[in-house]
Amino acid sequence: MKLVFFRGTVPNFGDELNLHVWPALLPQGFLDEDESELFVGIGSIIGDHLPAKSRKFVMGSGYAGYMGLPDVHDGTWDIRFVRGPNTAKTLKIDPALSICDSAILLRNMDLPAPDESVGIAFMPHYESLERGNWAAACRKAGMTLIDATDPVEKVLSQLRGARLLITEAMHGAIVADALRTPWIGAKPIYGGHHKKWLDWAGALDLDVRLNTLKPSSVLEFYIEKTGRGGALGKVGRFNKSPLAAIPNRVLTDMAAQHLLSMAKLEPQLSRDAMIEQVTERAQTAVDDFVRSRVAVA
Repeated sequence: MKLVFFRGTVPNFGDELNLHVWPALLPQGFLDEDESELFVGIGSIIGDHLPAKSRKFVMGSGYAGYMGLPDVHDGTWDIRFVRGPNTAKTLKIDPALSICDSAILLRNMDLPAPDESVGIAFMPHYESLERGNWAAACRKAGMTLIDATDPVEKVLSQLRGARLLITEAMHGAIVADALRTPWIGAKPIYGGHHKKWLDWAGALDLDVRLNTLKPSSVLEFYIEKTGRGGALGKVGRFNKSPLAAIPNRVLTDMAAQHLLSMAKLEPQLSRDAMIEQVTERAQTAVDDFVRSRVAVA
C-alpha cells in the first residue's frame, strides 16, 4: 500500500507531515510502493486525479476543490474518516465520517522539544514565502518567521515553543491547536485556500476567525485584488524588478505593522474536551483499519 500526498516543487509542512506521522503510527512495513492500493493521507488530496483502478483508503484527508470531484461510491474508495463536515457533505458520505484532519494524531507521538526562543511567530502559506516579503515583514515586526518549507522537526519545535502563532498556513493552525499553542488565523491572500479552513474547523465545532492579512508585495496585492494564483506573468516579473522596490518596501512596512496589530487580537483554541475526543476517534479509526488489514493478511 503506497502513501500518497501532495508534493510540489518545494516541501510544504502540512504535506510533509505525512512522512512524519504515518511511519510512526503504522506498523513497520505497512506502507510500500504497491500502487494497487493507496493510503490517502494528510492534506486536500481527495480528487479525481488518483488512479481509477487503485483501491483508495482515506485517512483524514480533505476535499478543497483543487482537483475534480471523484465518485467515491464507485467501489474503489474505502473512507475511514475525512477532515471535516464540508468534505463529507461534498462527497455525499456519512456525516459521522467527519472526524478531523489526521495531523491531530501528532498528539499521540513523541515530538521535538519546544523552541523557547520563538516568542510571537507568523507562519505564511508556503506559496506566500515566494510571492511576498514575509521574512522582512517579520524582522520589522520583531516576530519569528516560521517557514513552512523547513524540515518538519524544526517547524514542530517552533510551533510547540511559540507563545502565540499568527498563521496563514492552515496546518500551522491545525498543529498549533492540536498542541495547545494559541493561534490567530490569517485569511489566506489567495482566495482559493479559504474554504478548507472552515472544513477543518467544523469538525472541532470551532467558529474560526480568519482575520484579513495585508499583502507584503506588489504581487500579493495583485493576487488579493484579482483572486488569481500561479506565476502571474508580467506582474510576477514586475514584482522582482527594481521598479517595484519602492512599492514593495511600502507594502512590506504596512504588512509588518498589521502583523503587530493582529498580535493584539484574541487568540483561538478549540475546547480541550473536543480536541481529546476527536484525537481518540481518529486514533481508533486508524487502529481499526490496521487491525482489518492484519486480519485480511
